[in-house]
Amino acid sequence: MLKAGTITFLRELFDNNNKQWFDKHRDEYQAAKEDYELFIGEVLEGLATSEPGFKEQLAKDCIFRIFRDVRFSKDKTPYKPNFGAFFSKGGRKYPGAGYYFHLEPGGKSFAGGGLWMPEAPLLKAVRQEVDYNFDEFKKIVEDKKFKKLFGMVSGEQLKKVPQGYTDDNPAIEYLKLKSFTVSYNIADEDISGKALVKKALEVFTAMRPFIDFLNRSVG
Repeated sequence: MLKAGTITFLRELFDNNNKQWFDKHRDEYQAAKEDYELFIGEVLEGLATSEPGFKEQLAKDCIFRIFRDVRFSKDKTPYKPNFGAFFSKGGRKYPGAGYYFHLEPGGKSFAGGGLWMPEAPLLKAVRQEVDYNFDEFKKIVEDKKFKKLFGMVSGEQLKKVPQGYTDDNPAIEYLKLKSFTVSYNIADEDISGKALVKKALEVFTAMRPFIDFLNRSVG
């Protein structure tokens, strides 16, 4: 379970997102970072019981830096008021689909996953996989438990039909997607609860057929 101090640090960082405050609270940041890393390590252990690709991975290699790249952003706040980690069989830099855990107080925490804004060749391959095996894909994303947990597959959509397809294609609403993602919101009262690791693993297990389908397109 995550410690109360980790949640408190992120709440206070949201209200004090500047270098001067952060420098004064580096000890709290380090403690929160280590706590989140322990949590991510437990999730990794759980994933490794059914997916061997996770066995050799380290929690620290799954976690994103808290420092923001503000060079091309209108938002110049220097830190992310959240902790995030990406799990995939090929590591955090794997180009394919994977699982993501986002910790952010204020009702913004979630367990999600999928494929976000892939490069054009991979996106083309995924669309082809969905088109050729739409019955299988539809069975996964329209499963009752899947829909109860995640709702619809989301992602930015093209306004026009992608090249090579027609408007009457049964899968056209999915083929227009530029990302294929799903998520499950986690309430604030649950993020410091004892069942958080179990809940994250339940969500990722329900997501696995979707992730596996997307990853068939990765060369």
